[in-house]
Amino acid sequence: MKIILNQDVKHLGHKDDVVTVKDGYGRNYLIPQGMAKLATPSAVKVLEEEVKQRAFKQEKLKKDAESLSEKLANQSVTIKTKTGTTGKIFGAVTTLQVANALKDKGFDVDRRKIVFNDEIKVVGNYKATINLYKGISAEIDINIESEGK
Repeated sequence: MKIILNQDVKHLGHKDDVVTVKDGYGRNYLIPQGMAKLATPSAVKVLEEEVKQRAFKQEKLKKDAESLSEKLANQSVTIKTKTGTTGKIFGAVTTLQVANALKDKGFDVDRRKIVFNDEIKVVGNYKATINLYKGISAEIDINIESEGK
């Protein structure tokens, strides 16, 4: 029996693979669990079209990420925060603050894609990595300054 996998199945294949399995395994386990569907000729044609469209979208996302990475290279943001007399920050600088500082400069970056190289707890200069796409990232400088009273 030929089936199309709806998700990755260990020791069988990855999502959208067309594989051959024994009739009982496909009919009694994979299809009822929603892990696969029958590989009819029309289902295979639909799958091929979906894969083409998905590849086109992924290529566009990759190009957008590469252009944003080039623009973000060597950028720096300054964040003012409340500190104690020793320069220690009350709390910590968050990715949301960095994302808002980048938005003020005209870059729309999701805060979940920002990763700090070091924990930011003291006034100073730091680096953060922004993971834009698989294998595409940009590094920015973050300057933490004490907020005037």
